[in-house]
Amino acid sequence: MIDINDLFVRYKTENGYANAVDHINLRIEKGIIFGLVGESGSGKTTLGLTLLRILPPSAEIASGSVNIDGTDILRINENEMRKWRGKRISMVFQGAMNSLNPVINIERQVAEPLIIHENIDWEQALKIAREKLALVGLGENTWKRYPHELSGGMKQRVVIAMAIITDPEILIADEPTTALDVVTQDRIMKLIKSLQREYNLTTILISHDLPIVSEVADKIAIMYGGKLSEVGENEQILRNAKHPYTSGLLSSIPEPGSSKEIKGIPGEPISLVNPPKGCRFYNRCQFASEKCKNYDYSPKIVEVGHEVYCTLYGE
Repeated sequence: MIDINDLFVRYKTENGYANAVDHINLRIEKGIIFGLVGESGSGKTTLGLTLLRILPPSAEIASGSVNIDGTDILRINENEMRKWRGKRISMVFQGAMNSLNPVINIERQVAEPLIIHENIDWEQALKIAREKLALVGLGENTWKRYPHELSGGMKQRVVIAMAIITDPEILIADEPTTALDVVTQDRIMKLIKSLQREYNLTTILISHDLPIVSEVADKIAIMYGGKLSEVGENEQILRNAKHPYTSGLLSSIPEPGSSKEIKGIPGEPISLVNPPKGCRFYNRCQFASEKCKNYDYSPKIVEVGHEVYCTLYGE
């Protein structure tokens, strides 16, 4: 269980502090795929990096707690955190397939986390690495290859193998299908789903693409402007969306064979340096009213497991 309470993370900029994750409360059950969806600048990647405590120097965790199985990982020292990072919590980073070392072959790169965290010899580490590479669908003919010899989808499978080689409890996947073709995207998402089932991984899937997330996620949280907009089970979000931003995202998704009109969301994202008071979506919402300017972001319960952060609910 991941229990995030009042988490507030901000970045120091030339123009002041940018509130990237603004007093978020979120609970992620063990052993599920939890989708975190929002457009660029919504705070979703910052939330993922906070769980590993690998934020850049300009970032500050101003308040809040992140409790995992009873341990607040924001309060433990760095030496203790190293036992969590890469071991109990692992991450597939955004654009990670382009960050592989070009002069080290695949099997050695996958094996390296075991050398760091398990203190075992290279022979044993390489044996386990080959098992994980086979698990993600990469055969023996790829193990001694170098990154430039692999396709984008194959490199993405390599970084996933690296992320799971220590048998983590939590896997964070940040935009794992970026720059991949549609067919390869589908294969990567099916791989993530199969790994989650096989290892009972608590998986946090970060993406701007709601359709991709909805294919595999058990529960979905929608973020906008550093705040939560809506949280619910997969079907609750897709079939019974309440927040105007969620509805806007769904309206922008084309449906093959349907005469549905494709609509965008008007306006521009807000500045996180000087965000408006009340609802962050106010300046783009067709249903906005004066009371939205004073909204305190208290959640409205739609049904069990489904929360919306909007003054419209119930009217």
